[in-house]
Amino acid sequence: TWGEPLDPDFEAQAHWDLGHTLGIMDLEAASAMSGSGFTLLKGAGARLERALINFMIDVHLEQGYEEVNIPYLVNADAMTGTGQLPKMADDMYHCAVDDLYLIPTAEVSVTNIHRQSTLELDKLPVKYVAFSPCFRREAGAAGKDTRGLLRVHQFHKVEMVQFTTPEASYETLETLTDEAEEVLRRLGLPYRVLSLATGDLSFAAAKCYDLEVWSPGVEQWLEVSSCSCFEDFQARRSGIRYRGGDAKGLVHTLNGSGLALPRVIVAIMENGQTADG
Repeated sequence: TWGEPLDPDFEAQAHWDLGHTLGIMDLEAASAMSGSGFTLLKGAGARLERALINFMIDVHLEQGYEEVNIPYLVNADAMTGTGQLPKMADDMYHCAVDDLYLIPTAEVSVTNIHRQSTLELDKLPVKYVAFSPCFRREAGAAGKDTRGLLRVHQFHKVEMVQFTTPEASYETLETLTDEAEEVLRRLGLPYRVLSLATGDLSFAAAKCYDLEVWSPGVEQWLEVSSCSCFEDFQARRSGIRYRGGDAKGLVHTLNGSGLALPRVIVAIMENGQTADG
């Protein structure tokens, strides 16, 4: 844990009430044009998100990442390589005419930068950071935390991806998680780190930490990042290898959100609110 959860001496409002009062959020307009699970930020709300994206990327550039701007539509091979297909097919948005998928996270595109290629050992680790919109149908999630910005079908996220050696991957996971935590520390948001039980891991991950921030308006810990080590699962599917001297083999891949924007905005609004709204 880091920081002390805010316990205001007034009744904390949820972000959807604050957003309406401040005129920086219009969930009704988003619903009218797109249905449930979509959001519309305006004025200072839109500016806040844009500022956060730049801030997060700049923090990760300080940490030695290289920024990349990636495709938001990818083919089935790319989605299969990172583990979204076939298991998560029902959660993906599929453009049938072109047989392309809208990415659920920048992890898919960034990991596939080195698909079917061999990295030189002395160049590892390779560290990328990317901003992207993320698209998730989340079939079967109806009715769970669906109000406001808590669970949406389209959102923005800054993502870190690393390629490293098998010997270094678990130490790298600790470092990568701390690099995501640094964003929360600089924002002054109280958070906790959870190590996921095996049954809660994603299909592809070998180990994962979740970062959760406290939001007093909705009275919940909200997940804003998952930092995962996939060992050679993605590399084996995607044909990503390394070589150098007498060493060669499959790389280990890792990624972490640094961070997902909607719930960070929720936490900033709800922790930063004043008694007069």
